[in-house]
Amino acid sequence: MDKKNIAVITGASSGIGNEFLKMLLKEQGLDELWAIGRNEERLKEAKDADKGRVRIFAMDLTEQKNLDILEALIVSENVNVRWLVNCAGFAKFCDYGGIDRETSVNMIDLNIGVLVAMGLICLPYMEKGGHIVNMASQAAFQPLPYQNIYSSTKAFVRNYTRALNVELKSKGIVATAVCPGWMQTRLIERAIVKGEKGTRVFPHIVYPDVVAKKAVKDAKKAKDISVYGLYTKMSHLVAKILPQRCMMGIWLRQQRLKNTHTDKT
Repeated sequence: MDKKNIAVITGASSGIGNEFLKMLLKEQGLDELWAIGRNEERLKEAKDADKGRVRIFAMDLTEQKNLDILEALIVSENVNVRWLVNCAGFAKFCDYGGIDRETSVNMIDLNIGVLVAMGLICLPYMEKGGHIVNMASQAAFQPLPYQNIYSSTKAFVRNYTRALNVELKSKGIVATAVCPGWMQTRLIERAIVKGEKGTRVFPHIVYPDVVAKKAVKDAKKAKDISVYGLYTKMSHLVAKILPQRCMMGIWLRQQRLKNTHTDKT
């Protein structure tokens, strides 16, 4: 029996994940698209766009039992995972004491742990020509005070994906880290925490569809990193040249935040 070619997209209910779903619906040769997210109503809207191929999974991937369910399905069905797109994640913009321990650890679990787990689940069922697309961020380019956990998780995703890409070359599978700047998505709305200090300035914001379009194009070109827009590309370049301490100073000035080391008491 011929294998079923599938795409697996996490965080597919909204934002950049939903844009990837729309993009991959246009791809030839995909029999099913597995849309995974927490919002069932939004997932049903996505399914309505193509009832024949979109298969929805409303679940919280930080729960191990749900990862086990997905793995069991992939094992039991005769599939070739042609695309794995990891978009599930969230941010909180505040100082280290602005969110509780559970939320802080959950951010790491979702942004890093789930992404790695999904790769390990899908890789045994990927063949030559397969693609892994992992959502990193411009925040991965340097440490960012007042979003220290989020930026650190994205630095992991960037480094992990680029290293993984080297390991997968012999198998003909491409791993691409997507590093967008600010996007007009619900992530920002959810990330803002009321408090004295936090990210409040979002320069050169773009819509997620253009980021997804470029990411798919870059993945097909076997690039290990996809950076959309002149501003983000310049940020990437400058971060390679300037010391991280200097980059953090620029970030604090951009966000109109005082460096605690220089605050007067």
